[in-house]
Amino acid sequence: MKRRDFIEKTAAGSAFVGLGLSLSSFKSDTIKKITILHTNDVHSHIDPFPADDPRNANMGGVSRRASLIETIRKENPNVLLLDAGDIFQGTPYFNYYGGELEFKLMSMMQYDASAIGNHDFDNGIDGLLAQMPHATFEFLSANYDFKNTVMDGMVKPYKIFIKDGIKIGVFGLGIEFEGLVDKKLYKETVYNDPVEISQDMVRILKQEQKCDLVICLSHLGYKYSKEDANKISDLKLAALTEDIDLIIGGHTHTFLDKPTILKNKAGKEVLVNQVGCYGINLGQIDFYFDNNKQNIAKGKSIVV
Repeated sequence: MKRRDFIEKTAAGSAFVGLGLSLSSFKSDTIKKITILHTNDVHSHIDPFPADDPRNANMGGVSRRASLIETIRKENPNVLLLDAGDIFQGTPYFNYYGGELEFKLMSMMQYDASAIGNHDFDNGIDGLLAQMPHATFEFLSANYDFKNTVMDGMVKPYKIFIKDGIKIGVFGLGIEFEGLVDKKLYKETVYNDPVEISQDMVRILKQEQKCDLVICLSHLGYKYSKEDANKISDLKLAALTEDIDLIIGGHTHTFLDKPTILKNKAGKEVLVNQVGCYGINLGQIDFYFDNNKQNIAKGKSIVV
């Protein structure tokens, strides 16, 4: 993608948010910039959509995403690349390779961490485990308890990254299995309440580990209709918790041009973002920190 086209396609979806501050309020010699890139629900879409596709003609594709990520990394030295789950299922690549190709390509793009989606169990928990050696990135899930399964010890609840002195805590959440995943696929995996688990995670990450930025990788879904009012969603999670700065979501294939801004339980701002599905878009959220570790953020969705 040409740089001019890249700017035109991303500028409209870009907006500054956070803490009532503006970038001009930060002294330029003290600003630290952290760039979060993210995907969700790629569903084994390795190739771009064909030119005759009625909805997504010539969009997506791993090679284009890799080039875009490489370009952004050259301009931004402090990048985290994250995925919110449902890496598997959707094209013959998964049917034939069982997820091997997806994990290898994500490793080549240097993903840092991923949540686990419901479709990542489509070949069973044993099938997911079999592909783990092909992934060089971390799988994060704080509310799936794999203790009595073959996945015990293979998944972490959270991971801490340090970029330019900024401490970033990332934890993962998975959706409830009932009605989505056959018991024989996830076996003895236990689903725990994501709201309670999130409060445990932010206590560890914010209070004990003193993280400057807390990110939740969620496969809960952006929001649900009144008929599913009892289901926990990213919007509900944001309102019911404290100290999460950013929720990167998946599952509902929700296309957002820029992050949604909500108030958390303590009245502070939290960002929620999701970039649709099939690798059509890449999310980019830039956090700017001053020397007091206050931050503002600018978010956008980039067409691949």
